[in-house]
Amino acid sequence: MKSLHPLTWWIWSLLIIGAVISTDNAWVAGLSIAVAAILVWKFSDSAPWSRSFWFSLKLGAVILFIRTSVGLLIGVPIPGRNLFTLPIAPLPSWMAGVRIGGAVTQERLLSSIHEGLIIVSVISLFGAAVSLTSPHKLLRITPVVIYEFGVAIVIATSALPNLVQSISRIRRARALRGDEKPSWRSIALPLLEDSLSRSLELAAAMDARGYGVSRKRSRYRPIIWQNLDSAIVLFAAASCLFALLVAQ
Repeated sequence: MKSLHPLTWWIWSLLIIGAVISTDNAWVAGLSIAVAAILVWKFSDSAPWSRSFWFSLKLGAVILFIRTSVGLLIGVPIPGRNLFTLPIAPLPSWMAGVRIGGAVTQERLLSSIHEGLIIVSVISLFGAAVSLTSPHKLLRITPVVIYEFGVAIVIATSALPNLVQSISRIRRARALRGDEKPSWRSIALPLLEDSLSRSLELAAAMDARGYGVSRKRSRYRPIIWQNLDSAIVLFAAASCLFALLVAQ
């Protein structure tokens, strides 16, 4: 596949996120997650940031579990088909209308899952954009006026992929030493040391290249917007428009 413009996948993800939020449909959210997973599996490079999508899926699964649990335990009662009943905790009078426990209906369960799935789809689509786009290419197209701000953003957005890569490397090293299921305590200290070492290396590299000394920007070959970029963006825009028409 040709090398795409750095903004292509970000525009695509923002358009699909707009469709998911506007339609507020669980099927659209689930389909967007599936499409994002296929695109990341097919087109992502073997780079540290390419694992951001799968990490965002794991994070989304945790958020979905928490949102569903909170929706079942705490909230406004929703009438419908009763599935089971939880013990009711007493609340003060000023919290009238809110209940902890009580009857859990099918509608209440589906509503909690639906809201959690929308959140998961938004997180996963952002993760897909990070996985499919090199932050260094994004920096190359940053205007000179906000170039320093772009450097800070690139460093910040690269922190999560590097963190995921460090955790995987530490776990693999622990497994080679016979620790098949390392605890978070055994991972935390090497992770902190690796993060500090990476920060020092980054600072030394920026200092060696004279960052902050010269106001001139390095000259790179321009990244050209291609027909394939337009096709992907137009397809995402058409999908967004179609989802909005169906929702209405």
